[in-house]
Amino acid sequence: MNARVRGILRSALPSRRRFAPAVLSGFGTAASAVALLAASAWLIARAAEQPLVIYLSMAVVGVRAFALSRGVFRYLERLTSHDAALHQLAGVRADLVRTLVPVAPDGLARSRRGGLLSSVVDDVEELQNLPLRVVLPLVTAAVTALGAVVFTAFVSVPAALVLLGCLAAAFAVAVALGWAAGARAERAVAPLRAAVADAVHDLLTGLDVLTAYDALDAARARVADADAALRRALVRRGTAQGLTAGGVSVLAGAASLLALLVAAPGVTGGTLTGPGLAVVVLLPMAVFEVFGPVPLALASWRQVRASAERIAAAVPEDVPEGLPRDEPAPTGEAAPLGAGLELRDVRAHWPARGAGDADDTGRIVDVSLRVGPGERVLVTGPSGAGKTTLAHVLVRFLDYRGSYTVGGVEARDLSGDDLRRTVGLVEQTPFLFDETIRQNLLFAREDADDADLTAVLSRVGLDAWVAERGGLDSRVGDRGALVSGGQAQRLALARAVLRGFPVLVLDEPTAGVDAAASDALLRDLLGAVSREQAVVLVSHVDVPAGLIDREVRLEAGRLA
Repeated sequence: MNARVRGILRSALPSRRRFAPAVLSGFGTAASAVALLAASAWLIARAAEQPLVIYLSMAVVGVRAFALSRGVFRYLERLTSHDAALHQLAGVRADLVRTLVPVAPDGLARSRRGGLLSSVVDDVEELQNLPLRVVLPLVTAAVTALGAVVFTAFVSVPAALVLLGCLAAAFAVAVALGWAAGARAERAVAPLRAAVADAVHDLLTGLDVLTAYDALDAARARVADADAALRRALVRRGTAQGLTAGGVSVLAGAASLLALLVAAPGVTGGTLTGPGLAVVVLLPMAVFEVFGPVPLALASWRQVRASAERIAAAVPEDVPEGLPRDEPAPTGEAAPLGAGLELRDVRAHWPARGAGDADDTGRIVDVSLRVGPGERVLVTGPSGAGKTTLAHVLVRFLDYRGSYTVGGVEARDLSGDDLRRTVGLVEQTPFLFDETIRQNLLFAREDADDADLTAVLSRVGLDAWVAERGGLDSRVGDRGALVSGGQAQRLALARAVLRGFPVLVLDEPTAGVDAAASDALLRDLLGAVSREQAVVLVSHVDVPAGLIDREVRLEAGRLA
């Protein structure tokens, strides 16, 4: 287990101060259960001897007290343990998001969405089992079992040794049988769950393409195969847990029988009373009831560790080379545009595919470019020439070498959030939330009213379309599934226009539009942008005359 995984596991454990009440309550629950059976066994056996009631009164009170305290401690254990675990889990999620933010979006571009989602949701959720189903049961069982052995030794030393031996054997069985029968399946559950998420995500997001190319059955088969593999792993895990629990139950019965065999001679020899014999024979049942969660705790430990390993693999520990690092804290104010944007001998590349292996795809080299306020610049070039790389450098999704200034201030001296208040990006495939048109626009400016929203939709040529769909409250579907590529681009531009970026970068806005509608879309998009706003248009298609001020061309990462 590497240091990263150990750090993730430590982060899932609540502080000692916060978790101590749960441990004490858990011990109180277990101790009350054991004491209840011991007191009940002694009371029944002693009552059979028909002594005066006064000699039974303390045992009667003890039985009632332990029965009540068991329920009270159980409630307190659940309350305090879940409060501590869920409080810690919230912190783990927040830390994970803080780790992901500096590498998003370009540091996660090659991550499988389903697998990453599984790590962020399912695997992080699994971490709560470390304090609840691993630490708490193991600590409670260990302390209670030790206390029961010591107590039994005061009554009968041979019975105590038998109990200790059976507990040790049960622990060995839980460890050996669990690892032999279920460890592999338990480690496989988390990745197999991610494989199912990946397969379902690919099926749903690519449903139209899969249908068009008659590949839908193959995609469904992939989902079914992934689900079957996960189901087999879960069955193997459940079988291993059942075998382990059965083995522990057999040893629990053996402990009582052996205790009877070794302690019975003490009754005939006068060293052990009848009620004492009842206690040492029946006490193992209560102790093994407390010990019962131990095999499940060991299984949970393997699952938790597997989840921590997947989180460590899915979420980079350090910001990869090629992404901005050590940015200043955001001020909440837009970076002044001043005389505009200027790049001098800028080099940039996408994050490495592997450790120390930089990605040469889309690299830009020694690019010098100036964009003044209100200027419209077209960036053209073949696929892979570095156009999108340049666009992402402008909004500081990617780091750079050389000089890139905004209003005369070096971009690396600005917070990325502050810079992106000045330079906005409309991507090739804009993200639309599964919400109404209104909510998708209000994301850009919360204080906009319906008149503002209608006006900006009119500027991008969507007013009639929105009216036909039923107005601002009509939904766009998951990731814009209910709108066309051109409409998605127009909605994204409307959002950007509503925000009012001084510089707007349009990255291949006609990528999802057929050639016949490309010119009309470009005219509408650029016509919607104020002449006071600068525009950097990245496009591999020709642009109608009069829409741009000048053109630059990228080839193999360099300006031609």
